[in-house]
Amino acid sequence: MSEYYALLKVSRTASEADIKKAYRKLAMELHPDRNNEPDAEERFKEITEAYEVLCDPELRARYDRYGKAGLAGGGGGYHHVDLAEALNIFMRDFGGFSGLDSLFGGGGRTRADTKRGQDIRVTVKLTLPEVATGVKRTIKLKTLERCQRCEGSGAAPGNRPVRCATCNGTGEVRRAARSMFGQFVSVQPCPTCAGEGEIITSPCEICRGEGRVRADRTVVVEVPAGVSSNNYLTLRGQGAAGQRNGAAGDLLVMLEVKEDDRFVREGDDLIVDLPLSFSQAALGGTFKVASATGEESLTVPTGTQTETVFRLKGKGLPHLGQDGKGDLHVRVHVWTPESLTPDQERLFKELARTEGDPPKRSSSFWSRVKEALRA
Repeated sequence: MSEYYALLKVSRTASEADIKKAYRKLAMELHPDRNNEPDAEERFKEITEAYEVLCDPELRARYDRYGKAGLAGGGGGYHHVDLAEALNIFMRDFGGFSGLDSLFGGGGRTRADTKRGQDIRVTVKLTLPEVATGVKRTIKLKTLERCQRCEGSGAAPGNRPVRCATCNGTGEVRRAARSMFGQFVSVQPCPTCAGEGEIITSPCEICRGEGRVRADRTVVVEVPAGVSSNNYLTLRGQGAAGQRNGAAGDLLVMLEVKEDDRFVREGDDLIVDLPLSFSQAALGGTFKVASATGEESLTVPTGTQTETVFRLKGKGLPHLGQDGKGDLHVRVHVWTPESLTPDQERLFKELARTEGDPPKRSSSFWSRVKEALRA
């Protein structure tokens, strides 16, 4: 299968609206009911799978970072779609081929769209240790929930919505007009029932015919290890309830990772400073350095110079949606005391008479860091 952006013929910076527009155009061309070419069915499944991934913020973030390998190991409900699923996805989001207005990009929203609940967006703040291990968060939402009294129908108990007489329950009215080019048929939402196909004659007193009421709800969000501030989680159907038993919206969890003053983060690698005294750098030894999950031991050889970078492989942050971890890079800084006791001054003067001139530096500090990150 080709790269997802190439399949939909969009750029990697395309907006969700651009992706939907591109998919709809291609789906119209490749739909099995319209295209009898031998490869049309397979191409229809491919573009639908690409559309499902790129319209999901969480899956798109993983795909942008790791490609298809990140999707295969990341869970989150991702799987290859078959033809039946592809057709359902197309019907779900675009309502099939309902009239000339829809066919050529005009017209209004489908009945399912008008009743679908709103998406809810929340921000979850994380610390670096939580990124290293993953975390569960309980989020309290003030949202719209299904009305229990009318069971979401919007009608008072003992009553039911009745079929609209104007559109005969289709939610659409068709108007024919003649012109010099022939007869044209336009399809518009029914003005009587607002495109729903039903009319509530006795609305529920609790929800006033909406089929939903304001309520508080808690949702448990599982944040995987290795996320960053540009990642999102999408919880399907966890948003606001739809009108009159319409589909619920989605809960979009925006992740925000708080900066940790101890580290510099480069992807899944971490950089940490290790200050050493002259004697520690000269004599070497084993020292404790901070990591995202606690502390690690680092053996520093004798004669270590300032700006030296050591790499602790696999001690960084987990790869999102994949096995393995990044590295922890430890930068050595030789600490110079700002004031000396008389004994220290005497010892340093004795050392100065024997140590000689320092060698010239062969490379800059940042070049050493870059070399360590590339290793």
